[in-house]
Amino acid sequence: MNFLRSLLSDDFPRSRILSIILLAIFLGLLSAPFITSGARPLNTAATICVYVILVASYDLLLGYTGIVSFAHTMFFGIGAYGVGLALSSETPSWSGMLIGLSLAAVLTIALALIIGMFALRVRAIFYSMITLAVASSFAVLASQLSDFTGGEDGKTFRVPEILTPGFQLFEQTFWGKTIDGKIITYYIVFFACLLLFLFLLRVVNSPFGRVLQAIRENEFRAEALGYRTVYYRVMANCLAALIAAAAGALMALWLRYVGPKTMLSFEVMTDILLIVVIGGMGTLYGAVVGAALFILAQNYLKSLMAQGSEALVDYPVFAQILHPDRWMLWLGILFVLSVYFFPTGIVGKLRSLKKNL
Repeated sequence: MNFLRSLLSDDFPRSRILSIILLAIFLGLLSAPFITSGARPLNTAATICVYVILVASYDLLLGYTGIVSFAHTMFFGIGAYGVGLALSSETPSWSGMLIGLSLAAVLTIALALIIGMFALRVRAIFYSMITLAVASSFAVLASQLSDFTGGEDGKTFRVPEILTPGFQLFEQTFWGKTIDGKIITYYIVFFACLLLFLFLLRVVNSPFGRVLQAIRENEFRAEALGYRTVYYRVMANCLAALIAAAAGALMALWLRYVGPKTMLSFEVMTDILLIVVIGGMGTLYGAVVGAALFILAQNYLKSLMAQGSEALVDYPVFAQILHPDRWMLWLGILFVLSVYFFPTGIVGKLRSLKKNL
């Protein structure tokens, strides 16, 4: 029990239902390569892992510090391009990948510092607009430097041999599965995301995290108590940016592809905001629940609607309502309903139910 308390930084779910949901998500992601078949389910699981970290790092800014930034996808893209460009040579290597990741981390911290020191001195919407302008400029730059980044088409790259699908770690199979490079890559992504999530839990429950929450609640009071709020906000911005870059590197490693639409588009930023709201701001567990629900809906809602439309073929009106081409409409309706019934997010609602019992 003490080990679990230390591992979770004494930040338990505080809800039996939430604990069951989180345990189910953890076990599902842990065993995904062995309980699923085909590329789509495993790709969905890997995407959930990456988005949990990406959304949790953004929640460090929005939910814990009260900073609304639109530059998060830029840092996500920097990490992805750092790994992708480093591995785009004829002989990809671990050392090359580490060099690319290191350069991406340096660029990320430098940009986060510059944006933080100059932009965080302004208030509310002005900072958001500055970050949006910087992120948009970076996306345009990545699209136009086609000789270097691959332009709008992006760039595919090779990975070290141990991560290729043709590699086999063992001759025998385990639970009917061959441990190939794809499964090895998945578990690299899974355990890296797990460690990063536990690190973020440690951060938000540390004295540093408590100061961030104090700044969120009342910045002027925090300043009156002697805390240098600009310093803490800049440090939070740098830390969140660095974690987002790590998430981008993991996504690139999994996809073996980098491109502006996948890594730098505003659609990614919109997805992050939706997941934060669905899961609940100011709680990292919300990133886990929100990312799992959103990515599953994004990947399987259209298929489920197609099955429902076929089953209701004798009822044309209902079949048309559930036509798979309308999946975005239903996804939007589900989001509106989740905000209406869970105004504090799913995690916030479950924790409030626990208090009321």
